[in-house]
Amino acid sequence: MAEGGAGTGARAAGERGAAAPAGEAFPAGGGDGRVRAGLRTYGLIAGMWIRSTMAYRASFVMTVGASFAVTGLDFVAIWLMFSRVDALGGWSLPEIAFLYGLCGVSFGLADLAIGSMERLGRRVRDGTLDTLLVRPAPVLAQLAADRFALRRVGRVAQGGLVLGYALAALDVGWTPLKVLLMPVTVVSGAAIFAAVFVAGAAFQFVAQDASEVQNAFTYGGATLLQYPPVVFGQEMVRGVTFVLPLAFVNWVPASYVLDRPYPLDLPGWTAFAAPPVAAGCCALAGLAWRAGLRSYRSTGS
Repeated sequence: MAEGGAGTGARAAGERGAAAPAGEAFPAGGGDGRVRAGLRTYGLIAGMWIRSTMAYRASFVMTVGASFAVTGLDFVAIWLMFSRVDALGGWSLPEIAFLYGLCGVSFGLADLAIGSMERLGRRVRDGTLDTLLVRPAPVLAQLAADRFALRRVGRVAQGGLVLGYALAALDVGWTPLKVLLMPVTVVSGAAIFAAVFVAGAAFQFVAQDASEVQNAFTYGGATLLQYPPVVFGQEMVRGVTFVLPLAFVNWVPASYVLDRPYPLDLPGWTAFAAPPVAAGCCALAGLAWRAGLRSYRSTGS
């Protein structure tokens, strides 16, 4: 009887905890105070993990180097492919390196900042999410900064190195708009990937064991964007343009910078549509997150 009462009390506490922070979980939908609270929480937790990591600097250097090398194998495979062919779908090696670099830096930044969201399903299953719900801090910020892995900066550095090679090898007719588009594209691409991470985490409130499904859209999407759109079927290109708009991470902006035909014959103005697309993705991910968090009920244990 006592155990039943304890279980009921725990469930009730979990439901109260789930309801209270739900409005704070995605700060972009609230006031400036919630944004500041979320950023402060994220900074404190991430800083704690960074200090913990830097306590073992030799280990940190080795893990960053390993991350750099492992992610670099993807580009090595592309380079080996071009040792047998001169072009892939009409795209040269420097042009594909440009796609690879833009995607690599954008995804690396998102993975560095919010990649820990994929652990949500495990927390839901073992009940440790409840400990975050009772804290007076946005749950999303806590999850995003949890086990902040500074070693992931190796992926960003590797993508930046490939992007630098591409810019040096390509003969781009630079204009002020093209120069401005480069940093805008990287930041917008990171925001799009971050929205996919959050939406995938929200799905795990329902599926609970769907981290691999989430990875199919995050890591799988990043791999897809390393290659030009002409090597994929039209249905696939439509899907990553109009359904899950990953095409705006690099395919569409790169078409403008490199003076290449746009995927699906999109109008020219879409090269500058990445910021509003990223904002829309973040808004939808926020709604999905809030819905998932409100639907959560404690494990009762």
